[in-house]
Amino acid sequence: MDKNIFGEDLITCSTEPLTGFFRDGCCNSNELDRGVHTVCAIMTDEFLAFSKSMGNDLSTPRPSYQFDGLKAGDKWCLCAARFKQAYDNNCAPYVLLEATNEKTLDIVDMDILLAHAYKTA
Repeated sequence: MDKNIFGEDLITCSTEPLTGFFRDGCCNSNELDRGVHTVCAIMTDEFLAFSKSMGNDLSTPRPSYQFDGLKAGDKWCLCAARFKQAYDNNCAPYVLLEATNEKTLDIVDMDILLAHAYKTA
């Protein structure tokens, strides 16, 4: 099992919608995952619009892929490079740190992830 950015066991990102490169609910990754889908991100309208403008429409349903489309508040295993690109453009989504794979740290600095930590209550 992959570890999170704190070196602990990776927790589930989302099962509704079902996410992850392996569609197992976790941001697990291996050498086949060229997109490095390792950031457990909480979608925002701003980020979804940005991603669509960059050619990756995550909000439009795609029934042929059994994909209902994402909306603000959904959790999704996001490509680390897309997260970094969104950060560089001031529209990075929040991150569930315990569900974010340690492989993310090869692309995104820990300080950036901590600054975008999803906080409850």
